[in-house]
Amino acid sequence: MSELEVTQDGGVLTVLFNRPEARNAMTFAMYQGLEEACARADADDSVRVMVLRGAGGRAFVAGTDISQFSTFTSGEDGIAYEEGISRVVNRLEDVTVPTVAAIEGPCVGGGLALAAACDLRVATESSRFGVPIARTLGNCLSMNSYSLLVHHLGPGRTLDMLLRARLLSAAEAHAAGFVGEVVADGELEPALTALLEVLLSHAPLSMKAAGRAVARLRRANLPDGDDIVREVFGSADFRAGVAAFVNRKPASWTGH
Repeated sequence: MSELEVTQDGGVLTVLFNRPEARNAMTFAMYQGLEEACARADADDSVRVMVLRGAGGRAFVAGTDISQFSTFTSGEDGIAYEEGISRVVNRLEDVTVPTVAAIEGPCVGGGLALAAACDLRVATESSRFGVPIARTLGNCLSMNSYSLLVHHLGPGRTLDMLLRARLLSAAEAHAAGFVGEVVADGELEPALTALLEVLLSHAPLSMKAAGRAVARLRRANLPDGDDIVREVFGSADFRAGVAAFVNRKPASWTGH
């Protein structure tokens, strides 16, 4: 089976992240496949809604597959990686039909960015949200990804989440306005079905205009952050963090 499956049922195009054994951690090929699914959603007039979800019922997306970072040798590798993530995130944000993230379990790292780029989010009570890289890898995000988090959570909550490397509960994410609806574990399907029925019944151009307007407001005057990414991804701490993560050992940080 494919690591990323794209299927259509009526007007709903579903993108399934299908690596349950790895908590649906994203490979570079999966990111590319998501871009292709976005293009399909825009090109096919029969598609009215696009849904993102994780396979297995235990995770949405637990970030990017960390083993891929083992080949990074400089800050320039980090810049190229973050530019790729920003391209995918912005492409998802620009999809012209409503996009929905259906979330169960961990929604962290790159997975949180993908969920944040969707128009709507519905989650189960056991879902968790965050970017715990200050504890795990010692890397950083692009300015675009920081912007997404601040846009949805505000600067205070974003910094609290990032600096303490903690995961927000579904209730906290709902209180912040990030998640539109929280349902009991096992009740995601009926909630998603009800949401999709509403979206399929509404005026496509009105929804398209709303999505475009909010995306433009978020990305207006976005500053450059390559210097930040270059310093962090080029650091000894990042290399040590990746090695520690892959070998399932605690990292030791030096600040260099």
